[in-house]
Amino acid sequence: MRVKSNIAVVDREQTRSHVSCHGGMIAVSIEASYRRVARSALRQGVLSTGERAVPEEVPVAFSYGGSTHAVMMASPADLVDFAVGFSLTEGIISARTEIRAIEVIEAGQGYDVQVDLMDAEADALRARRRHMAGPVGCGLCGIESIEQAVRVVPDLSGVRMSIHGDDIVAAVKALSDAQSLNRETRAVHGAGFYSPQDGLLAVREDVGRHNALDKLAGAVVNAGISAKTGIVAVTSRLSVEMVQKTAILGSPVMAAISAPTALAIETAESAGITLVALVRGEDFEIFTRADRVIL
Repeated sequence: MRVKSNIAVVDREQTRSHVSCHGGMIAVSIEASYRRVARSALRQGVLSTGERAVPEEVPVAFSYGGSTHAVMMASPADLVDFAVGFSLTEGIISARTEIRAIEVIEAGQGYDVQVDLMDAEADALRARRRHMAGPVGCGLCGIESIEQAVRVVPDLSGVRMSIHGDDIVAAVKALSDAQSLNRETRAVHGAGFYSPQDGLLAVREDVGRHNALDKLAGAVVNAGISAKTGIVAVTSRLSVEMVQKTAILGSPVMAAISAPTALAIETAESAGITLVALVRGEDFEIFTRADRVIL
């Protein structure tokens, strides 16, 4: 099966929800698959049998110029958004216009997402691969990978934005309410983009927290939304990679229901990102750039 838009997994239950804003229905949707499996449950000492919905998890390969660049386990939905977001946050592209075409091909138990780059970006990626090839003695992935782990991210300290504490609470709640796959399975992460003026503009879900954020980045870019105008909300802990991806996307505010790591805080500080964590109900903690938040 070959498709050139977000895939539809055949013979599997699917959910789709749309989020509306003041400008009407926009092109943001949650589309994910799951299956129902038999299970035995022990509740208050009583054993019963029944079914539970569980999310699908399949290998997804990203190929550039016919060569596989990365393979990861992911939810088989929103793969075009995933390809754009992954390409952006991994530094393969710097703008959506640098991708000529994306084709999603069913490949056995997974999917091969073939990304056709413009000539300059394709040449740069080939040169990057040649540079990375060779013996490795550190037990990781070479010096370039170590540099990548602590890479310099865009400086958003000059982005002028003020939000109310209520906006942070609303962003996380709206994300939770829009997670249709998680309501069915209670087993996936979510990432959402929230505008204080227009509400929740995009939501993506995945079994992987990084994947969910990459899918969100692709959705925001594909919809032509300026990331500088809103909040990136996530349902996971705030690791350094999550902050890096948000900085590359260009959002000056990030909110999460869980806690940040020390390096995530340092990275947010250097990137000029307002980092809000442990958002539970109306309570939250601000770790960096609290001046953007009106309390």
